[in-house]
Amino acid sequence: MKTFTVSLIPGFKFRLSLVDAILLLAYIFFCYLMLLIVLQYIPMGTDTAFLNIKQDYIHMPFYLPAFYIHVFTAVLALPAGFTQFSKYLQKNYKPFHRINGRIYVFSVLLFGSTSGFIIGIYANGGILSQIAFCLLAVLWFYFTLMAFIKARQKKIIEHKKMMYRSFALTLSAITLRAWKYVIVYLFEPQPMDVYRIVAWLGWVLNLIIAEIIIFKYIQK
Repeated sequence: MKTFTVSLIPGFKFRLSLVDAILLLAYIFFCYLMLLIVLQYIPMGTDTAFLNIKQDYIHMPFYLPAFYIHVFTAVLALPAGFTQFSKYLQKNYKPFHRINGRIYVFSVLLFGSTSGFIIGIYANGGILSQIAFCLLAVLWFYFTLMAFIKARQKKIIEHKKMMYRSFALTLSAITLRAWKYVIVYLFEPQPMDVYRIVAWLGWVLNLIIAEIIIFKYIQK
């Protein structure tokens, strides 16, 4: 298969197949869309975008800080986590791989998952959505913590498995929104029904795909 040499960062070159290059471009595009979403909240306020429908909660002392922490740390976790799956980086740029690994782990453990749990308690769509988002936050924390522990223990295969699970949940930031657009376009359901569906579909399918990849490709 034909390969391409890509240089996204000065000094760092990657060899990619055509399929990998297409997937990389798609991922960069979705990360760009996520960045646009984040930029909506600068400067920080209480009546911007999603917060317009959370006016009952924004005056709670912990909700707004948790919301903004969750939004802004997603910008760190998505690109930092993605770099962890490049064998080329692991082999040729180990310090870069490790630094991004630490950024990913700490952005998830200290900020992303914990703030996600707090705002998940008040998720739109009622108890079904709230359970989905809180469970997502707990599993995200657990898989990321275990990935870090296994790396420290030099149990590389187990580390890889946990990283696939962790990053599958990180990608829910993208897939949740993608499924929302698809469902609304195809079926035009009621808004609260959409929240209940994507609250689960946005990450459960990701985790299933991660388990399939682990089963088929990650050495036992």
